Amino acid sequence: MSNENSVAATLVGDATNIYGAIDRDKVHGLNLTVPEDAKELIKPWDQRDDTAKFAESSVDDQIIIHVPFAEGVKIKALLLKTGRGETTPRRLQIFVNYPQIIDFSDAENTKPHIDMALLEGESGVTEYPLRKPVFSTVSSLSLFFSDSVGGDMSQIYYVGFKGELRNLQKDANEKMDIRAANAADAPIVDRLQEKSGGQSTTAR
Repeated sequence: MSNENSVAATLVGDATNIYGAIDRDKVHGLNLTVPEDAKELIKPWDQRDDTAKFAESSVDDQIIIHVPFAEGVKIKALLLKTGRGETTPRRLQIFVNYPQIIDFSDAENTKPHIDMALLEGESGVTEYPLRKPVFSTVSSLSLFFSDSVGGDMSQIYYVGFKGELRNLQKDANEKMDIRAANAADAPIVDRLQEKSGGQSTTAR
């Protein structure tokens, strides 16, 4: 593995991985040979290269995976490991905050929040940044994969996300507000002493 790949693996495997926020038991998909395989895509980071568990399309190359979260999250990037060769899907449309999974007719008649081209020939996990404001408060995502290289079948091995929990961000902001309020309410003399490192001054 090159130094560049090692750094990339470290970056996407850090504490911003929000695997624990995904409601894995409620992950489901459409047009899979085995419907339960949708859950198998949601893996801990250290199992991202496990190719024994994957999802495969059924009657054509289209797949929809619905991913709900146990709590509100801010998503910064999508992590994907797709099939190689003819089973690589080349297009992904993302629909944000649908309470129930959309079906294929919905997907064809609804404008996605993101419509992106996926990279081909990647053997590892690829990171796709998601910078639109709509990803700042997410309760669920519907991922619509299509346009495989071979045109008949798509395979997906891993789906993950980088981001942060909205509750943790809220708590951090509240603590900052409390500290600021306490500082503002403190007597001027106390604040002057704190600024000068606790040294007292004598007025003459």
